[in-house]
Amino acid sequence: MERRTLLRAAVLGGSTAVLGGTLWRGAAYAAPAQPGASPYGPLGAPDANGIRLPSGFTSRVIARSGQRVSGTSYTWHNAPDGGACYTDGTGWIYVSNSEINPSGGASAVKFSSTGAITSAYRVLSNTRQNCAGGKTPWNTWLSCEEVSLGYVYETDPWGVNAAVRRDAMGRFKHEAAAADPVRKVIYLTEDESNGRFYRFVPTTWGNLSSGTLQVMVAGSAASGSFTWANVPDPDGSPTTTRTQVSGSKSFNGGEGCHYADDTVWFTTKGDNRVWQLNLTNNTYELAYDDSLVTSGTAPLTGVDNITGSSSGDLFVAEDGGNMEICVITPADVIAPFLRVDNQSGSEITGPAFSPDGTRLYFSSQRGTSGSSSGGITYEVKGPFRS
Repeated sequence: MERRTLLRAAVLGGSTAVLGGTLWRGAAYAAPAQPGASPYGPLGAPDANGIRLPSGFTSRVIARSGQRVSGTSYTWHNAPDGGACYTDGTGWIYVSNSEINPSGGASAVKFSSTGAITSAYRVLSNTRQNCAGGKTPWNTWLSCEEVSLGYVYETDPWGVNAAVRRDAMGRFKHEAAAADPVRKVIYLTEDESNGRFYRFVPTTWGNLSSGTLQVMVAGSAASGSFTWANVPDPDGSPTTTRTQVSGSKSFNGGEGCHYADDTVWFTTKGDNRVWQLNLTNNTYELAYDDSLVTSGTAPLTGVDNITGSSSGDLFVAEDGGNMEICVITPADVIAPFLRVDNQSGSEITGPAFSPDGTRLYFSSQRGTSGSSSGGITYEVKGPFRS
């Protein structure tokens, strides 16, 4: 995937804008993603599941909170949140967190090569408010606790090996994780209004039992550069990890995180932005900011989880009122990909693609009743770009 460099500063029609308290200039840069026509076409009428999709796409319900997953004896968890898919022979597995406190944890659904559900089961128990997380290259699921002094748990998607708490990855209000196999690090977001962006450097790649937690430190405003500094006390007590390093960059409500091709994207819900870190030159910039949209209506009302496809498209879930998943193309066009009707008390969570890229899984966290017991997990199938 090759994405052009985005604007580090909002230069709109020759004017300048304030970004994070710093005035940026630079008319040579292009503007952040703007609303436009979706590469998948317009949304159609709601289907039988109340989902508006482009032509050629279909949806089905995979699981409902408090009910048995179809064809199994397993009862699906409440408040489904972050998720990921794993290859399983000729089939695959979808893992989903449970954002409830106490008892959170995570569950999994296993599919055959045809997409038929073959089993469902628990993979993590007795944790707290497991929100997002991330997939590792060695096929484990990092399930993150979104609570003060929360932990990261490394979990087996097959449910064979016991989950392991990874203390070295720090104690803070964890959100998402994204693995970078080139630099051999794990990026981590923090859901605080003055949260930080971290990376964990394992002592041995593939083993998260020990290593160094680092925090992003902003460089000069003119360059948009950044560096990394060690967090002295990853345990976060009595001094929180986000306040231990002078000059560390503050972000307003870190949420989803996605890595691909020497770039990491992450979202911040407090200011409704998508950020892009260019890892080859250690610079950061805006990929999307609804306050800088120059025409039309900003399609995002509350960014949350984020994932990507093999085409380079980014898919961003809503944590606001629209109940949408939006697509941001490599050409920096943003448009709704799907919309869920009549679930205004909910939010979309856990977008993840099947290994072959033809199916997108996600949940409506409180879709049925407006409460944590009303979650619905969906599958969307269709001609995704490759």
